[in-house]
Amino acid sequence: MDFMADNLWSGKRYRLLNVIDEFNRELLETEVDTSLQSIRVIRVLERIIDWRGKPEAIRVDNGPEFISTQLEMWSERNNIKLLFIRPGQPTENARVERFNGSFRRELLDCYVFSSLKEVRDHVYEWMHDYNHHRPHEALNDLTPIQFLERYNLTQGKSA
Repeated sequence: MDFMADNLWSGKRYRLLNVIDEFNRELLETEVDTSLQSIRVIRVLERIIDWRGKPEAIRVDNGPEFISTQLEMWSERNNIKLLFIRPGQPTENARVERFNGSFRRELLDCYVFSSLKEVRDHVYEWMHDYNHHRPHEALNDLTPIQFLERYNLTQGKSA
């Protein structure tokens, strides 16, 4: 997971938390608000766990929200390892960094948003398209959802 930032038309700054599944490159969630502290990060992760299950580990950079005591304690209670990249080495979080570049070029740089609701609405539409309709070369030209469904079928799991 990683953060991004942008500005509304008014100049008001907002942040986005992107959570990507490294296995199938699916965008699990993007949280948008003017402030996203560690307690909000934890709420997002709990929502994802409720519908997707618990990951073994989460890769993060060394941002203040990720190195917080609250997130550390939450991850220990939930037996989820936090994998911190080395400072100044964004390539160690390459999948989310690559995603952030596409997200910026294809969404944030294409619109001038006037409200957080407008950002959230566009993010939701873009996320659906990205996960369900956009094939990835690294996934044998399947979408993230198609790749996950095929994997589940080969593992005998229901979708």
